[in-house]
Amino acid sequence: MTRATFLLPAPARFGAQRWAADVVRTLGRADRLTPGEAGRRAQLLRYARLPPGRWPLAALSRRLDAGDADTPGAAWLRADPAWLRPDINGVRLMAHGEGLGLTREDVDALLPALRPVFGDAGCLLDAPHPARWYLQVPDGARLPAFHDPADALGADLADLEDADTVDSSAEARRWRALANEAQITLHQHPWNARRLAAGRPAVNALWFWGGGTLPARGTFGGEWPAHVYSDDPTCSALAAASVRAEALPTAWPGGSAEPALYDLTAMRDLRELQQAWLAPALAAVAGGVLDALTIDDESGRRLHLRRWHRLRLWRGAAWDTPA
Repeated sequence: MTRATFLLPAPARFGAQRWAADVVRTLGRADRLTPGEAGRRAQLLRYARLPPGRWPLAALSRRLDAGDADTPGAAWLRADPAWLRPDINGVRLMAHGEGLGLTREDVDALLPALRPVFGDAGCLLDAPHPARWYLQVPDGARLPAFHDPADALGADLADLEDADTVDSSAEARRWRALANEAQITLHQHPWNARRLAAGRPAVNALWFWGGGTLPARGTFGGEWPAHVYSDDPTCSALAAASVRAEALPTAWPGGSAEPALYDLTAMRDLRELQQAWLAPALAAVAGGVLDALTIDDESGRRLHLRRWHRLRLWRGAAWDTPA
């Protein structure tokens, strides 16, 4: 049967933009599935399978970027380039990784200054992809819990600390000190002055996350559809453990003979999302071209729409109400 799954951002990501009345009406008639846990990590874990309590995204993405994630005695930590901006209320993560538009020239300018900071701590820093930087750390090294950048984007860093009990362990203090030293090094680097003069954001921090070793074969994979389309390296790295992940098309490509998942969580233009994706997919369901459409957003809200649901004329339209 032809089925499609759309991963959507949380409703709050669209701000004051309004949903189209026909989209709201159609989705309001769908089956409400059991809500999932909120957050990008939880959204992806509804499809991925990892060993309990682990989130080794650095090793999984390293497996795609460099092919050496199974190096004996090594664990991996993402140390992605980031742009932090101070404002009147605190400091916010404004961009990271792909959002900075880095080139190999940027990497070649910045990495040599940063390597001694981590080399002295027994870690090797490299960047097989300009947007994804890695620290190789000894296997068995204790790594504190780090926030995923997707969940932290736009947030005040003080709020992230308030949301949890701040880790006061020696290892956590050590990594905070390394992060501060990296910030100082980047702040003083002349290459950032050139980026700012060219109208591009500075790389003024590294964002640590996704630490761990590559899980043993057979312990990771998941319940992904046959085809996964995403421009998010995290989604692609998780899906690639069991299926082939491909680039996201610019618009709904039409139903296929096999189930497919489309990762639309990076979209912020609600009008484009509805015109290019939702409206044609909903029309495909109504016309019987698509057997079922599942909507799964970052807030944990999940819907399942089938053709006969159009007969539910009594159903209220509540899709555009934030979860």
